[in-house]
Amino acid sequence: MLALGDAEGSPPGGCGPAAVLGVAAPVPLSPRGPPAPPARQSLRPLPVRTATRRGRLRDFFVFRPGAVEQAVGEIRAVLTPAEDGEVQSVWLLAEIDHWNNEKERLVLITDRSLLICKYDFISLQCQHVTRISLSAVDTISVGEFEFPPKSLNKREGIGVRIQWDKQSCASFISRWNPWSTSVPYATFTEHPMADADEKITSLCLLENFKTQLIQAVKKAHKECPLPGRANGVLVLERPLLIETYLGLMSFINNEAKLGYSMTRGKIGF
Repeated sequence: MLALGDAEGSPPGGCGPAAVLGVAAPVPLSPRGPPAPPARQSLRPLPVRTATRRGRLRDFFVFRPGAVEQAVGEIRAVLTPAEDGEVQSVWLLAEIDHWNNEKERLVLITDRSLLICKYDFISLQCQHVTRISLSAVDTISVGEFEFPPKSLNKREGIGVRIQWDKQSCASFISRWNPWSTSVPYATFTEHPMADADEKITSLCLLENFKTQLIQAVKKAHKECPLPGRANGVLVLERPLLIETYLGLMSFINNEAKLGYSMTRGKIGF
């Protein structure tokens, strides 16, 4: 950005804009006071700041000091020792729903449960917690995202899908309801700012989350088997299908990052 001072007069002959870059002519002293300001002033460049990924961390409320610690403390209050056990690890991930909407989530792995937490990091309130028994998890799939051949909606990257209750897909009504909460699986990918700062990378690594999840599920199947069911977890490497075709709603949601608690100009939501 450039700053140009006000000129009190233009030289005769109607000089163009390039004339302001010339050297100022000597100004005679006025007998009644200090010398008059120069008729011409030089242009001075102003520093311009460029945004970096580390600088963008400030836009996400989850990365404000103490935000994650306070969220985990509130979530611990809803745990029951008999049903959940102790917290083993905490993860900051992005959940991808069955309509390809991306949402910021805190995920806790405990001795016997997987807790998926929707937390408002602006008002610092826990809005919803989904509890999944690790003994009920039967399939963990890892792979790239895949869409139907004629779909206009696309997503790159790798995800982890967790399925439970021996159900491979949702019912017809749930599949076509974007707000359905009865889908028998959960899909996660890395937080978009996972590699922005070394201090938060360990909280967001999808590969480490997958490894600890598989270990916790196998341990739960061994120590707390469900009666009348074959125990064990199937770990697969395969594409993760998301059955969306037009995807207008998810396109708007994901481009504007509406699923994240972050600043948006003078508004944060």
